[in-house]
Amino acid sequence: MVRDPLSGDDSPDLQSVLDALDDADCRTIIRHFDEPMTATEVSEKCDIPMSTTYRKLDLLTDASLLVEGTEIRPGGHHATRYELDFETVSVGVTDTQELEVSIDRPARTADERLASLWGEVRKET
Repeated sequence: MVRDPLSGDDSPDLQSVLDALDDADCRTIIRHFDEPMTATEVSEKCDIPMSTTYRKLDLLTDASLLVEGTEIRPGGHHATRYELDFETVSVGVTDTQELEVSIDRPARTADERLASLWGEVRKET
């Protein structure tokens, strides 16, 4: 499921977040993010096969831990770039003894929010 960046709902699915954080390859990918990267760059930097890299990037994106953006390149061959979309992840217990997850996100500029929205629109078409 694609997260709507304009909805204001930053409550990701608990199970999606736990599944992503429980995955060793996903944790490796997170550790290597110091700047936005393409899937190819992630694969090379983390020494993970491309087919696995795409699955792990999808898992992290579905868990709202990564955000996709589009890098506009001359000639029309655009690239998807991935970027960490959290500063901290917290799992806690509610008053009714239910587990909940909250994610603190970095502040985004208007350009970054627009790029994120464009990436979401592109996925839907």
